[in-house]
Amino acid sequence: MEPIIWLILTLIDLYMWVVIVHVVIELLSSFRVLDGRNPVVGQIRYALRRLTEPALAPIRRFLPDLGGIDISPVLLIVLLQFASIAIAQWTRALI
Repeated sequence: MEPIIWLILTLIDLYMWVVIVHVVIELLSSFRVLDGRNPVVGQIRYALRRLTEPALAPIRRFLPDLGGIDISPVLLIVLLQFASIAIAQWTRALI
């Protein structure tokens, strides 16, 4: 059971990094540091959006409108951290 728990925790950590990279890429694109017309940047943005949007969309529907500020990635990272800690505590309780 230990390798499965390790795999789940690693996947949660990797997904958190995907969310962080998505936020950084979107910020750099919005401040025009990255050229949105560049095909490589466009493909990276598309891939990151496809990976993160299924988790971010329900959170965005739940949150109130904050006037253009999107805090859904922050809430998603907090929820992923909570899940990671809960799984780790649960496995310790089983041992």
